[in-house]
Amino acid sequence: MKLRVVSSKKEIDGLNRNEQLIHLAFRAANTDIFKLLQNCPRIRAVQVPSSYRKTLSRASEMFLVMQGVELIEGDVWGHRKDIDEYYCIDEMVLERIDALQSSGENANDIARTISRDTKLSPALVKYLIKQRS
Repeated sequence: MKLRVVSSKKEIDGLNRNEQLIHLAFRAANTDIFKLLQNCPRIRAVQVPSSYRKTLSRASEMFLVMQGVELIEGDVWGHRKDIDEYYCIDEMVLERIDALQSSGENANDIARTISRDTKLSPALVKYLIKQRS
């Protein structure tokens, strides 16, 4: 699974229309969120760092909810945009989530375990759990 990392407002215009998971590595304004949703109609989730999440306007949050897009708080640790514009979530992580789910663990425990092992944010892991159910 791939998470597209967008590090500036200028990159929004060049995004693929089929992007589904996006990480915004800049403070997005209302116009940026609106343009993002216009350019990527299939988007299902937007991840923003926790420090930027606190400055995101209520209007942007409501617009994302109205469009059916989930807002996820978290970061992409160790990703270098100069090497690849996508942050790849390894298939082994998804298989581990499935294994923990089948063993009867709840979503919070799975998120805590996977987050500790992979440095993915707990909110992103919970999103992945929900998508795999």
